[in-house]
Amino acid sequence: MQMLSNETNSCIKTCLKCYSTCLGMASNHCLKVGGPHVEQDHFRLMLACAEVCRTHAHLMLLGSPHAKHLAPECAEIATKCAESCEKVGDMDECVKTCRACAASCAAMG
Repeated sequence: MQMLSNETNSCIKTCLKCYSTCLGMASNHCLKVGGPHVEQDHFRLMLACAEVCRTHAHLMLLGSPHAKHLAPECAEIATKCAESCEKVGDMDECVKTCRACAASCAAMG
């Protein structure tokens, strides 16, 4: 079995943290607060970010060569999610986690 590099392991952890943060914030914060937090574009972006991060982590764990193709897309979506969460406000943890994920994924691409 091929061992994953430290960079890959770090990116997996960052993606999984972004996945859990975005999904958790969308489900337990945004739905509760309402208003701009549940505006369709913002809410869909959060769910898309969670899913692309989960999928990217999954492909890296598999050692799939397709993970490298998903890295730039994951970075782009996480960046857009961070921007959207910052604009909506009261979502500092999501902004921070998405930015860290975007940087980690960009380094993998």
